[in-house]
Amino acid sequence: MNTNTKRPMGVTIIAILIIIGGIFLLIGGISLVGLGTILSLSSTEVVQTGSNAADIAAIAELGMVPVIMGIIMLVLGIIYLVVSYGLLKGKGWAWAITVIVTIIGLVIQIVSAIVIGSVTSSVLVGLTSHIIGIIIGGIIVFYMFRPHVKAFFRQ
Repeated sequence: MNTNTKRPMGVTIIAILIIIGGIFLLIGGISLVGLGTILSLSSTEVVQTGSNAADIAAIAELGMVPVIMGIIMLVLGIIYLVVSYGLLKGKGWAWAITVIVTIIGLVIQIVSAIVIGSVTSSVLVGLTSHIIGIIIGGIIVFYMFRPHVKAFFRQ
Protein backbone atom coordinates (compact mmCIF):
# COMPACT_ATOMS: atom_id res chain seq x y z
CA MET A 1 0.00 0.00 0.00
CA ASN A 2 1.22 3.46 -0.83
CA THR A 3 1.63 5.34 2.44
CA ASN A 4 0.78 8.64 0.74
CA THR A 5 -2.68 7.39 -0.28
CA LYS A 6 -5.45 7.82 2.25
CA ARG A 7 -8.14 5.12 2.37
CA PRO A 8 -11.24 6.33 0.49
CA MET A 9 -14.41 6.60 2.59
CA GLY A 10 -16.28 4.30 0.20
CA VAL A 11 -13.75 1.52 0.76
CA THR A 12 -14.30 1.87 4.50
CA ILE A 13 -18.08 1.65 4.00
CA ILE A 14 -17.79 -1.41 1.78
CA ALA A 15 -15.45 -3.06 4.30
CA ILE A 16 -17.90 -2.34 7.15
CA LEU A 17 -20.76 -3.84 5.15
CA ILE A 18 -18.64 -6.93 4.47
CA ILE A 19 -17.78 -7.16 8.19
CA ILE A 20 -21.49 -7.02 9.05
CA GLY A 21 -22.21 -9.72 6.45
CA GLY A 22 -19.39 -11.84 7.86
CA ILE A 23 -20.76 -11.52 11.39
CA PHE A 24 -24.23 -12.56 10.22
CA LEU A 25 -22.73 -15.53 8.39
CA LEU A 26 -20.83 -16.58 11.52
CA ILE A 27 -23.94 -16.29 13.70
CA GLY A 28 -26.03 -18.18 11.14
CA GLY A 29 -23.36 -20.85 10.76
CA ILE A 30 -23.08 -21.40 14.49
CA SER A 31 -26.89 -21.59 14.74
CA LEU A 32 -27.15 -24.15 11.95
CA VAL A 33 -24.37 -26.31 13.38
CA GLY A 34 -26.19 -26.20 16.72
CA LEU A 35 -29.53 -27.10 15.11
CA GLY A 36 -27.96 -30.00 13.24
CA THR A 37 -26.37 -31.23 16.44
CA ILE A 38 -29.72 -31.11 18.23
CA LEU A 39 -31.39 -33.01 15.39
CA SER A 40 -28.63 -35.61 15.44
CA LEU A 41 -28.94 -35.97 19.21
CA SER A 42 -32.69 -36.43 18.86
CA SER A 43 -31.95 -39.49 16.70
CA THR A 44 -30.37 -40.99 19.81
CA GLU A 45 -33.69 -40.53 21.62
CA VAL A 46 -35.46 -42.32 18.79
CA VAL A 47 -33.05 -45.23 19.23
CA GLN A 48 -33.81 -45.37 22.94
CA THR A 49 -37.59 -45.35 22.39
CA GLY A 50 -37.32 -48.36 20.10
CA SER A 51 -38.24 -46.79 16.76
CA ASN A 52 -37.25 -48.47 13.55
CA ALA A 53 -33.95 -47.97 11.74
CA ALA A 54 -35.52 -45.94 8.90
CA ASP A 55 -36.71 -43.28 11.35
CA ILE A 56 -33.27 -43.11 12.94
CA ALA A 57 -31.53 -42.75 9.58
CA ALA A 58 -33.97 -40.06 8.45
CA ILE A 59 -33.41 -37.97 11.57
CA ALA A 60 -29.64 -38.43 11.42
CA GLU A 61 -29.58 -37.34 7.76
CA LEU A 62 -31.82 -34.40 8.57
CA GLY A 63 -29.28 -33.32 11.18
CA MET A 64 -26.40 -33.39 8.70
CA VAL A 65 -27.96 -30.87 6.30
CA PRO A 66 -27.87 -27.90 8.70
CA VAL A 67 -24.42 -28.92 9.98
CA ILE A 68 -22.97 -28.90 6.44
CA MET A 69 -24.72 -25.61 5.62
CA GLY A 70 -23.51 -24.16 8.92
CA ILE A 71 -19.91 -25.14 8.24
CA ILE A 72 -20.10 -23.54 4.78
CA MET A 73 -21.52 -20.36 6.34
CA LEU A 74 -18.77 -20.33 8.97
CA VAL A 75 -16.08 -20.62 6.29
CA LEU A 76 -17.72 -17.85 4.23
CA GLY A 77 -17.99 -15.65 7.33
CA ILE A 78 -14.28 -16.05 8.01
CA ILE A 79 -13.49 -15.27 4.35
CA TYR A 80 -15.67 -12.13 4.57
CA LEU A 81 -13.74 -10.95 7.62
CA VAL A 82 -10.37 -11.63 5.96
CA VAL A 83 -11.43 -9.77 2.79
CA SER A 84 -12.70 -6.81 4.83
CA TYR A 85 -9.33 -6.67 6.62
CA GLY A 86 -7.61 -6.65 3.22
CA LEU A 87 -9.86 -3.84 2.01
CA LEU A 88 -9.11 -1.75 5.08
CA LYS A 89 -5.35 -2.32 4.65
CA GLY A 90 -5.38 -1.63 0.88
CA LYS A 91 -4.40 -5.12 -0.23
CA GLY A 92 -4.64 -5.76 -3.98
CA TRP A 93 -5.99 -9.29 -3.49
CA ALA A 94 -8.92 -7.90 -1.47
CA TRP A 95 -9.74 -5.47 -4.28
CA ALA A 96 -9.70 -8.33 -6.82
CA ILE A 97 -11.84 -10.64 -4.66
CA THR A 98 -14.36 -7.86 -4.00
CA VAL A 99 -14.68 -7.01 -7.70
CA ILE A 100 -14.96 -10.66 -8.78
CA VAL A 101 -17.50 -11.61 -6.11
CA THR A 102 -19.55 -8.47 -6.76
CA ILE A 103 -19.64 -9.15 -10.51
CA ILE A 104 -20.69 -12.76 -9.84
CA GLY A 105 -23.40 -11.44 -7.52
CA LEU A 106 -24.56 -9.01 -10.21
CA VAL A 107 -24.82 -11.80 -12.77
CA ILE A 108 -26.78 -13.94 -10.31
CA GLN A 109 -29.12 -11.03 -9.52
CA ILE A 110 -29.75 -10.34 -13.22
CA VAL A 111 -30.29 -14.02 -14.11
CA SER A 112 -32.58 -14.42 -11.11
CA ALA A 113 -34.57 -11.34 -12.17
CA ILE A 114 -34.95 -12.78 -15.67
CA VAL A 115 -36.05 -16.17 -14.31
CA ILE A 116 -38.59 -14.58 -11.97
CA GLY A 117 -39.74 -12.35 -14.82
CA SER A 118 -40.28 -15.35 -17.09
CA VAL A 119 -42.07 -17.34 -14.40
CA THR A 120 -44.39 -14.45 -13.55
CA SER A 121 -44.62 -13.39 -17.22
CA SER A 122 -43.55 -9.91 -16.19
CA VAL A 123 -40.04 -8.60 -16.58
CA LEU A 124 -41.05 -5.67 -14.39
CA VAL A 125 -41.78 -8.01 -11.46
CA GLY A 126 -38.40 -9.68 -11.90
CA LEU A 127 -36.54 -6.39 -12.03
CA THR A 128 -38.35 -4.79 -9.11
CA SER A 129 -37.61 -7.81 -6.92
CA HIS A 130 -33.86 -7.48 -7.59
CA ILE A 131 -33.34 -3.83 -8.47
CA ILE A 132 -31.77 -2.82 -5.16
CA GLY A 133 -29.18 -5.63 -5.31
CA ILE A 134 -28.40 -4.84 -8.95
CA ILE A 135 -27.97 -1.13 -8.22
CA ILE A 136 -25.77 -1.71 -5.15
CA GLY A 137 -23.61 -4.25 -7.01
CA GLY A 138 -23.26 -1.89 -9.96
CA ILE A 139 -22.27 1.01 -7.70
CA ILE A 140 -19.66 -1.12 -5.92
CA VAL A 141 -18.07 -2.31 -9.19
CA PHE A 142 -18.09 1.22 -10.61
CA TYR A 143 -16.60 2.63 -7.41
CA MET A 144 -13.86 -0.01 -7.16
CA PHE A 145 -12.61 1.06 -10.62
CA ARG A 146 -12.41 4.77 -9.75
CA PRO A 147 -8.82 6.05 -10.11
CA HIS A 148 -8.42 7.13 -6.49
CA VAL A 149 -9.74 3.77 -5.25
CA LYS A 150 -7.44 1.77 -7.53
CA ALA A 151 -4.54 3.99 -6.43
CA PHE A 152 -5.23 3.03 -2.80
CA PHE A 153 -4.89 -0.67 -3.66
CA ARG A 154 -1.67 -0.34 -5.73
CA GLN A 155 1.35 -1.71 -3.98
